[in-house]
Order: sequence, then C-alpha cells, then structure tokens
Amino acid sequence: MNQNTLSANVQAAQISEYDYPLPDERIAKYPLAERDASKLLLYRKGEISETIFRNLPEYLPKGALMVFNNTRVIFARLHFQKATGATIEVFCLEPHTPADYQLSFSSRESVSWTCLIGNQKRWKEGVLTQVLHIGDKDVTLCAERHEPKGTGFEVRFNWNAPELTFAEILDAAGQLPIPPYLNRATEKSDLTTYQTVYSRIKGSVAAPTAGLHFTPRVLEALREHGIEQEEVTLHVGAGTFRPVKSDTIGGHEMHSEQFEVRRETLEALLRHDGHCIAVGTTSVRTLESLYFLGVKVAENPNLETEKLHVEQWEPYNRDYTLPTCDVLRALITYMDRHELNAIHAPTQIIIAPGYTFRIVKAMLTNFHQPQSTLLLLVSAFVGDEKWRSIYRYALNHDFRFLSYGDSSLLMP
Repeated sequence: MNQNTLSANVQAAQISEYDYPLPDERIAKYPLAERDASKLLLYRKGEISETIFRNLPEYLPKGALMVFNNTRVIFARLHFQKATGATIEVFCLEPHTPADYQLSFSSRESVSWTCLIGNQKRWKEGVLTQVLHIGDKDVTLCAERHEPKGTGFEVRFNWNAPELTFAEILDAAGQLPIPPYLNRATEKSDLTTYQTVYSRIKGSVAAPTAGLHFTPRVLEALREHGIEQEEVTLHVGAGTFRPVKSDTIGGHEMHSEQFEVRRETLEALLRHDGHCIAVGTTSVRTLESLYFLGVKVAENPNLETEKLHVEQWEPYNRDYTLPTCDVLRALITYMDRHELNAIHAPTQIIIAPGYTFRIVKAMLTNFHQPQSTLLLLVSAFVGDEKWRSIYRYALNHDFRFLSYGDSSLLMP
C-alpha cells in the first residue's frame, strides 16, 4: 500500500467502529485507597489474564527500559466574580507570553495564557479581579481578555505583588482540574490522588493517568527487577478529553501538546536498540514523535529549532525507512550541534489504526472513553479485533474505567 492510500484509508476510518457500551457505574469516580491495589489486565501475545498492579514487575522482561511522563497537573481553573454577580471561569491551557512553561511560571507581575472561558457571553470586555490572601498580605489578581486563540482566548494576568511568581499565584487562586466525566467538584483528596508520585514538571491540565497506579514500592521493585527508568515531559492539554465528533477520523483536529526529552533519555533508548515500555498514551505520543523529529534533522541537519514539530498526519504522508537507532543518533548529533540538553517541541501526532510503531514495544494504559483518540491509539497498538476482546474482558470482569480506574499492560 502506498503512503497516499494509507493516509486516505486512515482518515476515512469511521469513528463509530471504535465504540463500546460504558455504563456510568463502571466509571471510577474515586481512586482506590491504595494505588497499587488496582487491577491490572495483562495482554501478552494474544492472551488475556489479570493480576494486581503491584505485581507488575513480574511480567516485564528483566533489563527493559520503562519511560514515564513526569508532568505535574497545575491549578489551572480560576474563578472570578463580576460586580453583576456572574461567575466567570478562566481555564489556563498553555502559556502565551512568555510561551515557555518554566519562564511563564517564574514570571512576576504579569503573564498571558491561552485560556478557555466559561460563561464568556458575560465577559466581553473589562478587567476581572479577585483578592487573594497569600501569607500575611492581600494580593489583587486581574484578568483581561484579549484576542481569540483557537477555541480559547489570550488572557493577560497581572498582580500587585512583584515578589510572587505566577506559579505561586496559581497555587493560591486556582483549582486542580479533574476530568469532566467524573461529574463532581474537585475535593481535597484529589490534590494528592490526581498526581503521579513522580510528577515534577508543572504544566498539565490533566494527569497522565496510567502513572497514577505507581507507588514508591512498585518503582523500587522495578529497579530490583533490573528495569531501567527514564522520564519524558509532555504537558497534557484539555484536548485529551475532547471526543471525536466527526464521522471519520480525518475530520478530527488533534490538539497540540508540548513535550521535552533529555539527551540522556535518547542515549538510554539507544542502549535498548531504540525500544522501550511506555507508561501511558502521553509517553507513547512523545516517544513516537521523536522518530519523526529525528527524520527531519537527519534530512536537514541545519533545521531551525523553531521548526521542530510533528504535524497530525505526518506519519502517514510518506514512506519512512530510516532505522530507529539512526534517527535517534541524528537527534543527538543535532542537539550537540545546537548545544541543546533537551529537545523541546510541539506534537499534534494522531496514532490511529494503520500507524507503524517505531519505539514503543509495550504499553501501560488505563481504559479509555468510547470513540476517543486514546482508544484509536490502543487499537493501533494491539489491532482492531484485539482491543474489542480486551475491553470486553475488562467489562465482564469488573474492571474500573477511565482516569481513576484500573489499567492494562499491553505486550502484543
């Protein structure tokens, strides 16, 4: 099959083929008291079984490489009340000025972010304010709406305490966003349970939920089993919850997300012949995006760093023959030439049936919503009929679904 035919076939696939019945009572509204006591479905070489998550190391090949997403969920949801009494929700999606996450979080006095606005008809102009009590002083936070940006708007924030960073302002003013399908308000327990134990780098508006099952003892058991552990960072956007509303996959616009991969992680991948076990779909998208960035710099070593990005349909639009390890070496050479310690880039990649995996050979993931891009990714990994068998087994054996639910280890 030539690439034009492949791309057309992938885009023509009907999203209705990726549906299954998910009763509301099967959606886990809260996590288990012990993270690693959750159920783990095992899919290995076509066979399905189950165990408890804390037994995970027993089922992994000794000496393998496992890659985690170390992003941390931010307090992205802000509420302002107008003088009229109307409540306006401002949901911070990604930094606009400065565009770099760490620069934005460390900024003082003012920043702007691309935001979703709830009840936006009530806020067409003017400045919203709220008073925060931080330490022993009152701080006034102001928000001003600017130009539309995609489905959101640029919102300029400023505050009258130059000694405080935007990270400190968000921690004081914001709420941790939990998935909309939980149909409940954020509770104090979510502040801990909706973060992975290894989360470090602030920037996500949703947790990389496959990682929620890990505990320090499981991580230590992995080390004792000889599993090498590496981290990537992909800041999960609100688009992860956006259902595919078009009839075909080709009608869905994939959201763009920023990721970062350190040189040491590329070197670890090379030590493992370019292969690894990915924890979560966000790690999968990051790792597979590396391949296409590597092809770009292998073919154009002088490519400007600003042009490092992966477009939605890029994997399907041409024939890729470069071996994975050659591509990773090209990335490392490119980083050395540009004196980079890490690769920073946005990816819009969509992984759907017809995709060829280059780096990820096994995956840990939760059970995803019907007709979602995450379910498309699982189907691409295990096969169209196999995902149905896996989800049928999970439904028939009392597995808990979605963000706070159980997980699966997929080893085709």
